[in-house]
Amino acid sequence: MAMRTVRAVMIGDVVGEPGLKVLEENLPKLVKDSAVDFAVVNGENAADGFGMTEATLKRILAAGADVVTSGNHVWEKREFWQTLDADERVLRPANYPGSAAGRGWLCTKKADANWVVINVQGRELMTPIDCPFRSFDKIMKGLDSSAANNHSLITSDGEVMLPGLFPIVLVDFHAESTREKEALAYHIDGRATLLAGTHTHVQTADERILPQGTAYITDLGMTGISNSIIGMDTGICLDRVRKQVQYRMEPAKDPPDGKSSAAIQGVIAEIDAQSGRVISISRI
Repeated sequence: MAMRTVRAVMIGDVVGEPGLKVLEENLPKLVKDSAVDFAVVNGENAADGFGMTEATLKRILAAGADVVTSGNHVWEKREFWQTLDADERVLRPANYPGSAAGRGWLCTKKADANWVVINVQGRELMTPIDCPFRSFDKIMKGLDSSAANNHSLITSDGEVMLPGLFPIVLVDFHAESTREKEALAYHIDGRATLLAGTHTHVQTADERILPQGTAYITDLGMTGISNSIIGMDTGICLDRVRKQVQYRMEPAKDPPDGKSSAAIQGVIAEIDAQSGRVISISRI
């Protein structure tokens, strides 16, 4: 039987209104031109640079995202917590302890393939929440036990997933430390399709396929103004480091001359739909 492939895109942190606009302008075209079957977008900085609102989530989904991931800033807008509970298409990191709002992973079906998206957060140089390594293991243990029973994985909307197909597992690891990101990638190598780092907003040039078949990139980059400091206003960022005063950062804006430096960044992966293994990965 001939190999059937699908394509997934993972897009780096959307930063403020400029990020939303460039996403809306470019993601639909990217999905069409590159024959993308499934899109994951990190939206944790979409609402004025910090967190999300119901309105920004709707814009990201309308632009073509199938799942919206997040990170430590997802809690910034308290009114959004009810949306985390209500909308299964948006994720918060799975390793927040206790009864935090929302969910950290989901199963779904699209393009005749089974998709699992897992969102976890790092601990090095960040808030020391539950272990992301153990959190991933726990999720996969549940998936493995379900898959062993005739692949009877249950999707987010309660449907049984397509039989006989190993799920395509996409992981957004929202972390500060490059070492921790690479460590988790090797920890899950062979058990996930793709691990993409987010949070630092600087796209790395280390996309590759690891020895056991999992694709990896340390950071997807960001979606916003390139002529900035991690998507934020350069003047404010410089004042923060020069004066050591924690001025609230604001998303960068396009210059008055209208010459925008806004860009969309991420990766596209071509995947064997039967085995869930990546054939190729390339940066956007």
